[in-house]
Amino acid sequence: MSQDASLSQHSTSAPSAPQAPKSIAELKQIAAQVRRDIVRMVHAVNSGHPGGSLGCTDLLVALYFRIMKHDPSFQMDGKGEDLFFLSNGHISPVLYSVLARAGYFPVSELSTFRKLNSRLQGHPATHEHLPGIRIASGSLGQGLSVATGTAQAKKLNGDDRRVYVLMGDGELEEGQVWEAAMYAPHHKVDNLIAIVDRNGQQIDGSTDEIGGLGNLRAKFEAFGWRVLEADGNQFETLLPALEEANSLCGQGVPVMLLMDTQMGYGVDFMMGSHKWHGVAPNDEQLEKALQQLMVETYGDY
Repeated sequence: MSQDASLSQHSTSAPSAPQAPKSIAELKQIAAQVRRDIVRMVHAVNSGHPGGSLGCTDLLVALYFRIMKHDPSFQMDGKGEDLFFLSNGHISPVLYSVLARAGYFPVSELSTFRKLNSRLQGHPATHEHLPGIRIASGSLGQGLSVATGTAQAKKLNGDDRRVYVLMGDGELEEGQVWEAAMYAPHHKVDNLIAIVDRNGQQIDGSTDEIGGLGNLRAKFEAFGWRVLEADGNQFETLLPALEEANSLCGQGVPVMLLMDTQMGYGVDFMMGSHKWHGVAPNDEQLEKALQQLMVETYGDY
């Protein structure tokens, strides 16, 4: 039976060994599968956050299947590995799906999302001991601080690998973000790559209406960051930006990637609307979403 048949019918095999980097065609197949996982997961329990998860799918797929050096056998300290922190932890469906598809835990476990006694809680938590999760997140504004400290620890330990962190643009309304944004350049944390999901939406409306973020590039540059920009929903532009970010590490300053995405990307009736920030699709909407992410179009993974 195809792995794509349903969440409950996926393989229960043990996590696999690290995988070879994927081609863009393969990445697109994986991203389509991850998006199918996301809409199924939130539909099954009528809760969760599909909008941002769908929008950030391409980034996490790019990181875990092409860019990062990482080991699905999972050691908490992550020595000799690139590390990823999800600061906007409410988009846990995309992280769980990518971790499972990358071999950190069985894909069948996705069917337990947000259920009692599941390791896949609505916001990732370390006390669940889920492989791939190094911090509890979802209390917004903390991820950049954690990533900065972790990157400093790697430098002190002589570990030359990178630390990545993803934040939402609405999350930048948290003051702690800007404390970390000042700290990292001052202390030359140059193995740190921060990424902002610049989709222009947050739970109550657009970021322009709610918080007015202004010119983020100018702000981070003024704080001393090297700033890149890219379309986060196109591997053809996202991958070169991530590769450039890697090449800029080790030059005395942290790197910021401002990543333009559409909330709900891949499902037309969800795209670009804050209304899908934290609302699950109903039965009819699920089937419509799955039709747009058909195996025949993208291939199975």
